[in-house]
Amino acid sequence: MSAPLPDAGRNWVDARAPEAWKPWLKLGRFDRPVGIWLLLLPGWQGIALALGQNRAAPDPYDLWLFTAFAIGACLMRAAGCAFNDIVDRDIDRQVARTAGRPVASGQISVKQAWVFIVTCSLVAFLILLTLGPTAILLGFGSLALVAAYPFMKRITWWPQAWLGMTFNWGALMGFAAVTGEVTPAAVLLWLGGVFWTLGYDTIYALQDIEDDALVGVKSTARRLGSGVRTGVALFYGAAVLCAGLAGVAAGLWLPFFLGLAVCALHLAWQVWRLRPDDGALALRLFKSNRDAGLILLAAIAAGALSVSF
Repeated sequence: MSAPLPDAGRNWVDARAPEAWKPWLKLGRFDRPVGIWLLLLPGWQGIALALGQNRAAPDPYDLWLFTAFAIGACLMRAAGCAFNDIVDRDIDRQVARTAGRPVASGQISVKQAWVFIVTCSLVAFLILLTLGPTAILLGFGSLALVAAYPFMKRITWWPQAWLGMTFNWGALMGFAAVTGEVTPAAVLLWLGGVFWTLGYDTIYALQDIEDDALVGVKSTARRLGSGVRTGVALFYGAAVLCAGLAGVAAGLWLPFFLGLAVCALHLAWQVWRLRPDDGALALRLFKSNRDAGLILLAAIAAGALSVSF
């Protein structure tokens, strides 16, 4: 039987999925859907920001974009996690939180994991072809970021920055899918997402800080040490600033900035609650970033609607 993984909590895979499916669903991290949200939300935010900048209400194609990005996020996050598990399988076996992952534990072979990656990627590629040329080119460009990410923790103290560039690439793609171009507003939104990810993934890395030190894996959590709360606060502050500047560049109005203030308060609450030595709390705070992303999406949507009608 496939045992629940330590950081999955209560989830539908362990509770309801057929036993034979569980290793595959866990390979794609479907037992931890927060990662899908964190990959998806920047894309939705990019779409909403583009509609606001264009002063346009969503048309049927824009509504398809929201669906396409949702499916694509599920597939590409699954493929990326499987690739990460192949690369990290020897490290994962030495870390308590990851030792039970399907590849590390031998439930799924490396060859089978590659078949999973190719299948997910091919379906995602078909979806990508429904977007405009600029978004398609950006989609291909993201592959280099995805391929390099698993190796970053071996060569830099800042793998979370690389993850931020990768996970928020959808903000550029979503914007380009609507407008056919990438403007300063889109770049600022992406940059804000990079800082946001730096913050929440530093929190996430606190769970493994002792094991990472033993096996030689680098992270911002280890690099910042006792200054981790200050570091996260600075990352989140930069994220809010960049998001605000993106709203200004897109010409969004007061509703956006009211929503952004709520998002800022949520991030400040995370920093206030953070305790570097409490791994369980770190996981809960990390997961709460789905709500932070939804709040920012709602803020952008409110700002877009206020200038569209």
